[in-house]
Amino acid sequence: MAIKKQYLKTKKECKVTFSLPVKAADKAKKVSVVGDFNDWKSNANPMKKFKTGEFKTTLSLEKDKEYQFRYLIDGKSYENDWKADKYVKSPVSGEENSVVVL
Repeated sequence: MAIKKQYLKTKKECKVTFSLPVKAADKAKKVSVVGDFNDWKSNANPMKKFKTGEFKTTLSLEKDKEYQFRYLIDGKSYENDWKADKYVKSPVSGEENSVVVL
């Protein structure tokens, strides 16, 4: 997994590409990225599945903030980003959430 960040000079936002590799989503039919940026709504940011089996999506997020997120696989299980900027304990589940720092 990797989080790609593309900062925009003319705007106060960053294009963030979230990706989930085949190893993390083996046999998954659908994956969404859920987090602070979409009120943890499971259908707000579906990811596209590529021929390689990898899932990706790009979002525009406000700079100078931190966002907690996780990947929701087939609407049933959650996966963290293995290369997130950091991790924090979830106030809801007690598990850790991935964090992207912009």
